Amino acid sequence: MINELLSKKKKLAVIGLGYVGLPIALEFGKKISVIGFDINEKRVNMMKQHIDPSNELESKDFDGSDIHFTADINELKEASFFIVAVPTPVDKHNVPDLKPVLSASATIGKVLKKGDYVVFESTVYPGCTEEDCLPVIEQISGLKMGVDFKLGYSPERINPGDKEHTITKIKKVVSGCDAGSLDIIARTYEIIVTAGTHRASSIKVAEAAKIIENTQRDLNIALMNELSRIFDLMGINTYEVLAAAGTKWNFLKFYPGLVGGHCIGVDPYYLTYKSLELGYNPEVILAGRRINDDMGAHVARKLVQQLIKLNKQVTLTKVLVVGATFKENVSDIRNSKVVDVIEELKRYSVQTEVTDPLADAEEFMHEYGITLRKDFGKDYDGVIVAVNHDQFSTLSDDFFKDILKPDGIVVDVKGDLRHKIKNFTYWSL
Repeated sequence: MINELLSKKKKLAVIGLGYVGLPIALEFGKKISVIGFDINEKRVNMMKQHIDPSNELESKDFDGSDIHFTADINELKEASFFIVAVPTPVDKHNVPDLKPVLSASATIGKVLKKGDYVVFESTVYPGCTEEDCLPVIEQISGLKMGVDFKLGYSPERINPGDKEHTITKIKKVVSGCDAGSLDIIARTYEIIVTAGTHRASSIKVAEAAKIIENTQRDLNIALMNELSRIFDLMGINTYEVLAAAGTKWNFLKFYPGLVGGHCIGVDPYYLTYKSLELGYNPEVILAGRRINDDMGAHVARKLVQQLIKLNKQVTLTKVLVVGATFKENVSDIRNSKVVDVIEELKRYSVQTEVTDPLADAEEFMHEYGITLRKDFGKDYDGVIVAVNHDQFSTLSDDFFKDILKPDGIVVDVKGDLRHKIKNFTYWSL
């Protein structure tokens, strides 16, 4: 398989060309022949023009890559090694939504041949690849895993907005259904991953490794968020406390904030779902999720309290929310917890405006029913700096003087402005 891929006698296909799939496909395309498949024809046409719909990659990143973009399932029949990188969200009740990954499994089932390899990268709970996805592939293809084709799992480790820790530089966890498939899968990824691979003992172990990476971060951030609420009651700044505590060599540097997106804010629910299914109530993980899921509303409530302290009639106030994506320096709005801030303000009947230079206004309206301003207005009673894009790094008193009323309030979620705001009421987590 490896030699045939390197000689381009066989092709590798990536199914799902989002923020995970596209970088993988392009990187492999520098070494072997690749088919990039996505069901969204509009996105496919953009990529054919060297445009990344996720706004993570530049046009030059497409150069020198032997890749054919398509939305035609029949063209996948040319591939012999399949990588699945579709999203795995949760629904409004925080229950795992497996429709994308099961749909991808069905797609593979329609094109799979004897001797092919299938590797899932989508984040799932331990057991999902073999217990949920595999039966769909086998039923539709009529082929048997281990006999006719091989199955594996290699969790994605791409961090949106991070230009340093890219796919080639991060050790890749890999797994296979048997020793032979593990070796082939590891060697295939080693074609592009210079950092090397870690060969997990089973597919379930690899799935679990991914799910706890983000669960661990979620719990650490939840601790910081809880501390920020305690320190707020004590009248001390959380970031000043963390700066002091961080001088100890083994102190772990996590910070409070809004925990959204499609990884940290979602993945723990896959683990807790499976845990509850098996009869164990995961108290610590769910406690962390409850804390983090409430932080958007908490930020909004703190602003409302500050408005009341200034004797303002809340229903007559106007507030600007700066930043709407799920994290800084990305355009991705999926599971943005800034929306929780906005919705809570609206519950208090606060007139709320939102701006973000990176978010797509049409997409934001479609997803959340919220209008994005293209610029900053005037005479706000409060401003919430919710997402610290680089464009906002120079914000200062002079900026806020132009858009805030003299008795205005600055809410700085990430605490980056704490030494810059002198003339307004200031609050941060």
